[in-house]
Amino acid sequence: MTVPEMNAQRTKKWTVVGLGPVLAAGAVGCATPDPVTDSTVAPLSPRIVALVDENRRYPEWRNFPRQGTAAPDAAAVSVQVAALNTTSAATAADVAAIDWTLDDPEGFARRIAEDIASRPIAPATLQTRGEVEAFAQGLRDRGRAPPPVPRR
Repeated sequence: MTVPEMNAQRTKKWTVVGLGPVLAAGAVGCATPDPVTDSTVAPLSPRIVALVDENRRYPEWRNFPRQGTAAPDAAAVSVQVAALNTTSAATAADVAAIDWTLDDPEGFARRIAEDIASRPIAPATLQTRGEVEAFAQGLRDRGRAPPPVPRR
């Protein structure tokens, strides 16, 4: 018998030894009572199991009505369209009545940016910004490739 054949025998033995506890654990798991139906483990579980069991059936085609509801007639559709047109016209009139004061959007954006720039920044915020920048620079430095190895 060669060495690989002997090692194969050892592997088979260790496989049986490893599978033994797994199979035993599975058998013990199958033999233990179901904790879901045990009311001492979870007091609501029997009620939940009963609710699930009563609603487990799937709908069947015979439970659906044979005919759907009838489509609305043309008069009902025209009434709904007229109501939508009326509300659309009212909304358009409301929008037209608004006094739009933003004539210069670029100037408005510039004034907002100047207002934000004029407010002082808290020292803690500046310190935090510096820490973040230092951390990011450290990561960038670490991310650089090392110099090439000289080949002789």
